[in-house]
Amino acid sequence: MTGMEFWLPVIWSGLIAVAVIMYVIMDGFDLGIGVLFPFAPDDESRDLMMNSVAPVWDGNETWLILGGGGLLAAFPVAYATILPALYIPVIVMLLALAFRGVAFEFRFKASPHNRWVWDLAFAGGSTLATFAQGVVLGAFIQGFQVADERFVGGAFDWLTPFVGLTGLALVAGYGLLGATWLILKTELELQDWARNAAVTLLALVTVFVGAVSLWTPFLDNTIHLRWFTWPNIAYLAPVPIITALAIGRLYVVVRRGYEVQPFLLAIALFLLSYLGLGISLYPHVVPHSVSVWEAASHPSSLLFMLVGITVLLPIILAYTAYTYWVFRGKVRPGEGYH
Repeated sequence: MTGMEFWLPVIWSGLIAVAVIMYVIMDGFDLGIGVLFPFAPDDESRDLMMNSVAPVWDGNETWLILGGGGLLAAFPVAYATILPALYIPVIVMLLALAFRGVAFEFRFKASPHNRWVWDLAFAGGSTLATFAQGVVLGAFIQGFQVADERFVGGAFDWLTPFVGLTGLALVAGYGLLGATWLILKTELELQDWARNAAVTLLALVTVFVGAVSLWTPFLDNTIHLRWFTWPNIAYLAPVPIITALAIGRLYVVVRRGYEVQPFLLAIALFLLSYLGLGISLYPHVVPHSVSVWEAASHPSSLLFMLVGITVLLPIILAYTAYTYWVFRGKVRPGEGYH
């Protein structure tokens, strides 16, 4: 294997990993708003919640397209293996995102007696899309039945208790991101409600993170050996330790009335969980059988696309940053994006 054959798949796996975590964080908090939507104190609070994400939600989903398209182009073997295994949850996710997207536009225009329909579409679409993403994550972690770099399992192989757990875990996690976003973007009664919601959701996330973390090493012996053999156990111990410290600090800053730190720490929890996932699975892009090198496109294709992404990625980052800058600050009654 030449240097280019080795490094180009590594670089592209890193780029796709960045796109995925950017999507999880940036679309995670606005999906979390939808998860929290039915529990909001009143209809004015729901207006504020939706207005807090209305200017940015569609741009956040750019990262989903980048990650999915990048996987198809850079690792076609992985795409062709993973997608048939996950047709059902992926289709459910896409339909739920469509319902949610329509609700953004129609709820603002609906008459008061019809608004409940779009509230239901927004909350239901957000929650179902989040759960489906958790199902995809759980199925990815537990692995697929693969022979000759092809999926040979059944349509419902993903339907296991572990996958259900990861689905619920992501609903709680996105809810926590949404609650800390509301702490950042709102004030007074809604902000107080968001603080209480964040405390409850943090407790749930702590339980789910612990359960998934303890279960994952028993799904595959390679993962178990990576985490629980010497000296790996010493090298990797900082990850769960820092995660526990971040959870404790998040509880403190929420209770003490901080506004920015809760959101940043919630993001940190996702980054740490993502790091743990990478440690468990890399270099397999189809767990636990196909590596990034086995699944990669020809080096010439990877190099050609790399030139394009070096132009595209800064543009995406620039307009994303500009959008958040333009719509910075608190969302208040009577104000917002329509």
